[in-house]
Amino acid sequence: MPSIRSQLFKFYFRLRNSRLPLDRPIPDQRETMDHRGHNLLPMAKEMLAAPVDAFGIPAEWIDRRNTRSETAFLYLHGGGYFIGSCKSHRGFASHIAKASRCRLLLPEYRLAPEHLFPAALLDARAAYRFLLAQGYTHDRIVVGGESSGGGLALALLQTLRDEKMPMPAGAVLLSPWTDLLGTGHSVISRARQDPWLRPAGIPLLANRYRGSVPTDHPLISPLYCDLKGFPPLLIHAGNDEILRDDATRLEARARSAGVEVTSKIWMGMWHAFHAFYPWAPEAKLAHKEIGEWVALRTRTVNAPFTATEFETGDDSIKSGSHRRRSPRLGSATESRTTAEDGGGRLDRRPNQRKQPQLTPGH
Repeated sequence: MPSIRSQLFKFYFRLRNSRLPLDRPIPDQRETMDHRGHNLLPMAKEMLAAPVDAFGIPAEWIDRRNTRSETAFLYLHGGGYFIGSCKSHRGFASHIAKASRCRLLLPEYRLAPEHLFPAALLDARAAYRFLLAQGYTHDRIVVGGESSGGGLALALLQTLRDEKMPMPAGAVLLSPWTDLLGTGHSVISRARQDPWLRPAGIPLLANRYRGSVPTDHPLISPLYCDLKGFPPLLIHAGNDEILRDDATRLEARARSAGVEVTSKIWMGMWHAFHAFYPWAPEAKLAHKEIGEWVALRTRTVNAPFTATEFETGDDSIKSGSHRRRSPRLGSATESRTTAEDGGGRLDRRPNQRKQPQLTPGH
């Protein structure tokens, strides 16, 4: 049974959000999300954030004061691929990092419509390679995100698998947006209950992100991808969100592909409710479950920093070692250039034997 507090908040937010036009200017929406995230979503106690250049990707390290976990969490923020930043998600990500006992990397991947697919995916791949270059082994890395960030995490898994890169220990998918076609039954059946999303917004955001790539392409809509070889997945969604069936259908497809899945539909909860921890007690319970799942997959071990190491601030940014280009790992600067040239080295067909060739106007 959902808490009274969360239900009151959901009722208030549904009334408020239903009056907002979907086509508000993008800069206004970005500013609003950054402002609300920064002012309303506080950092977890004892958690700190420090800027880092992750192979050319602006990002932040988020971790506990005076400790450094041997486990890393690559968190890809949501926002429909067009809004969201470290400023908007820093507080939320700090609670995920604390619960998971991980050092969390929060990258600011490029946003649509200025940067169409596959720019965000290239940046996510570069951030993952950055973690490997920092010395984190693949079995001590977890990837994840909420909403579009969850979909981007699934696209990243496809890319890593098909490029024969080492796969992470698991993926945490919170209300993942997996079907940009919007074919789930819940898109209609839960429209009155969802205080955050509206069905008309799905094609609007999908077209803003995909450019000329077909909406059902598996790197755009991961629901349609081949999930074989994926690491264990943790999937959370709210029962009162229009993307509920994006999660339940993903679970079914993953199990059919032999992927280990832990899934939970939270009754009475809405889209990405995990980020509403100041108001919804269920969000904090969900954070705890995420932390337990991550610990089980990675067997988290923490080692203390020395005072000198901590006082230098961001050791990653000042050491400069990660800036040296590795012939094995490549660099994000290179990835950004090739993305703008139309995809370049990132094969936008994750399985060439099964996926159609991407050509303009396809």
